[in-house]
Amino acid sequence: ADTGWGKAVWGNLYGQWIAGTGVFIYDYDRFNGIKLLEKIIEYKVDTFCAPPTIYRFIIKENIEGYDLSNLKYVTTAGEPLPPEVSNKFYELSGLRIKEGFGQTETTLSIGTFIWLEAKIASIGKPSPLFNLELLDEDHNRVEIGDEGELCFKLEDGPNPGLFKDYVNDEEKYKKQIHDGYYHCGDTAWVDEDGYVHFVGRNDDIIKSSGYRIGPYEVESAVLSHEAVSNCAITAYPDEVRGQIVKATIILQPGFEPSDELTKDIQNHVKKVTAPYKYPRMVEYTDEIPETISGKTRRVEIRENDQKKN
Repeated sequence: ADTGWGKAVWGNLYGQWIAGTGVFIYDYDRFNGIKLLEKIIEYKVDTFCAPPTIYRFIIKENIEGYDLSNLKYVTTAGEPLPPEVSNKFYELSGLRIKEGFGQTETTLSIGTFIWLEAKIASIGKPSPLFNLELLDEDHNRVEIGDEGELCFKLEDGPNPGLFKDYVNDEEKYKKQIHDGYYHCGDTAWVDEDGYVHFVGRNDDIIKSSGYRIGPYEVESAVLSHEAVSNCAITAYPDEVRGQIVKATIILQPGFEPSDELTKDIQNHVKKVTAPYKYPRMVEYTDEIPETISGKTRRVEIRENDQKKN
């Protein structure tokens, strides 16, 4: 993790120090998936964690034949991992990438811990430190399989894994912590086995013609098309539907934008997921805005769309 990310502290330093293990640091000016793998092999790194973007870059490289046998445990956090990325990495390494969820305010609160089997498209189960409940807009607990906001119940006050407050911003604190809960501001659902499935940031959920559409499922569908290298799914204002699904796409080398390709990608998404979730608007680009931690800045895409209008 980049050292500008909170996870670099609680995920790459403190935990390892407490466990008494070594930390391998690789500094580079420009990311190169092949060079990273070569370092992992050369120095026999056995535990690796990176945001989904890094795994996407790695599987796009020609890494057939690389000996990854020294890797024993691979994890990810920051954003949901597309299933096709998880499956491809499994084919190459024999390892399932274990997902987790955490915020700067919470550290790792939900994860596929070492005692859990990884489940595709799930961020795992709640940490013993966190009493997770999914709440609807009326503050009621939702049923298994239904979507709700990720909230942590504070029965005995703040727990050791939760932040104390926002510096000089009491208003924001009250917005996040109220009625006995810490509100993450994220939507998810829990399956019958207790695994949590992330849907998206509340602000990123697309509301189109009465449907609530999470961006990650659509992104996974778009990314599974052979022409797509990377993509971001966002809401775009629409007078009839309220919002429509927009896909901002970076193409693989050898592919060029065209109406025919756009139609093919749209039809592909309709087959992979529910037809109503397909991107009605497609924009091709050479770069998708990201945070320093590798997360897609969907808010920046939405803001730029508003300026165009």
